[in-house]
Amino acid sequence: MEKEDDILVCKSLEFKNTFGQKIKVMDIPVLTKNHRHFFMVEVRLQSFISLLYHNPQEKSSHSFREHLKRKMSWTAFIDLYSIQDFKNNA
Repeated sequence: MEKEDDILVCKSLEFKNTFGQKIKVMDIPVLTKNHRHFFMVEVRLQSFISLLYHNPQEKSSHSFREHLKRKMSWTAFIDLYSIQDFKNNA
């Protein structure tokens, strides 16, 4: 388990979808495999990327954090993002 004083590292991912659009997904939390939300975040990320990859997009930049806010329970979302220190590493 991660400690409360750990730093949550967020990454970004860029790819081209099947329509040739350049898509950027930001705010992807990097979790260790033993983190209690690791599996849930991995599955949500795969389904989100698949959705973006196979459908035309109106915008080129998407926040995975905002996606998780809509898809996860509020308690789990707050637990995941409760770490106060964020470190963006694009």
